[in-house]
Amino acid sequence: MATIAIYSSKGGVGKTTLAVNLAWAAATLSSRRTLLWDLDGQGASSFVLAPNRKPGKKASEVIERDVAPAKLIVKTGIANLDLLPADESLRTLDLLFAELGAKKRLQKIAEELAGLYDRIIVDCPPGLGVTADQIIQSASLIVVPVIPSALSMRTADELRQHLSERRKAGPPILTVFNLVDRRRLSHRQALEAAGDTPVIPMASAVEQMAERHAPVSVYAPRSAPAKAIAALWTGIEKRLAKG
Repeated sequence: MATIAIYSSKGGVGKTTLAVNLAWAAATLSSRRTLLWDLDGQGASSFVLAPNRKPGKKASEVIERDVAPAKLIVKTGIANLDLLPADESLRTLDLLFAELGAKKRLQKIAEELAGLYDRIIVDCPPGLGVTADQIIQSASLIVVPVIPSALSMRTADELRQHLSERRKAGPPILTVFNLVDRRRLSHRQALEAAGDTPVIPMASAVEQMAERHAPVSVYAPRSAPAKAIAALWTGIEKRLAKG
């Protein structure tokens, strides 16, 4: 089992759309038993994949170990893909982890799920707090989506340094240019400077995910973003295979 964390220190970079699409790729392209674990208190991934789920136990109770994850996990309608949804109880996740004082809580929960899933995709909340430390402990790979610009690349470099300092033997970090618009000069310049960084283009199909409640590859399989997601996931699987 491998845990792939989709992480950013700031919002507005398409973190959730990337998490949902990669979860679809794991479940569909690789036929992996996949869990999308939504840890972002805004619950955007949960809204896309399971908008009609019935309210029940709070997501924070899984972190507190008061409720087993299986009690909250729901089917998504996509073969091989389940969802561990988020809710507003996760909006103070940093504070919750600090109060618990359990530095490997996410890792231990993920290990409990290893018998049920081959891949766990984590939609992480933005920020550089205690939750970041939990992510470092639990992830096999950290995927960092950024908008291609000088400022965003600086933010990504700072994030990479922060994660590395927290755990020198931490998981590898993969930066991904997301929501790329090649008509913009700043985007083109960043792409030229970054070499082989994976690129996910911006398109109207991506903006429709919230309305269609589905990954882009479900309703626009021939679109540029769908093809880019498939290529990105192939690269991720190769990295995981190498260990």
